[in-house]
Amino acid sequence: MKTRILLVEDDDRLAKLTAEYLQKNEFEVAIEARGDTAEARILADDPDLVILDIMLPGKDGFEVCRSVRARYKGVILMLTARDEDLDQILGLELGADDYLSKPVQPRLLLARIKALLRRTPALAGGQDGNAVAELSFGSFRISQAMRSVMLGGETIDLTTAEFDLLWLLALHAGSVLSRDDLLQQLRGIGFDGLDRSIDARISRLRRKLSDDPENPTRIKTVRGKGYLFSKHDWQ
Repeated sequence: MKTRILLVEDDDRLAKLTAEYLQKNEFEVAIEARGDTAEARILADDPDLVILDIMLPGKDGFEVCRSVRARYKGVILMLTARDEDLDQILGLELGADDYLSKPVQPRLLLARIKALLRRTPALAGGQDGNAVAELSFGSFRISQAMRSVMLGGETIDLTTAEFDLLWLLALHAGSVLSRDDLLQQLRGIGFDGLDRSIDARISRLRRKLSDDPENPTRIKTVRGKGYLFSKHDWQ
């Protein structure tokens, strides 16, 4: 079965060219041109991945992402204006799994889509049989196989990107991981000193895990070095 992608893009020519390119690379692609109809389309079709532009008629991409994120469990790749850091940060804060700046080179788009899908075992054809499948610290449980997180007996809803980051941190509990370490493993790129995607996701994870943002004890910031997932403070 082909991976299903919904492309939300109002530029008809660009949408058709992008869809044709992805279809040639064995993806099934549908196109939605308006933001105010995209929400219902995403929830009804439940595609494996959504490519979501920001500038859309009817409702912008930020509103669409905010509206569907709690109910849509697939991957959201947001297309942002070139070099607009605020767009990128806001998209991540609203639950997008990754972003690309427009105009997007087709090969880069394809590579990013494949990287995102590899992080989702059900879409990537399973996980490494030798990998650790579950981790626990006090009342905290995270399962790679089930893609689930529980804290104090309650399920914590995370986006794909948030889960992947939390899993990586928990897998190296007690050790400091730099932004470069995290970006290399999660996105295959190095830290350029400007990328805020890791910081934005850490902020969201802290909120969801009831970790005081002013004095975090569960996911700690080690100044000048990176982030550390604590083995303790999970009661």
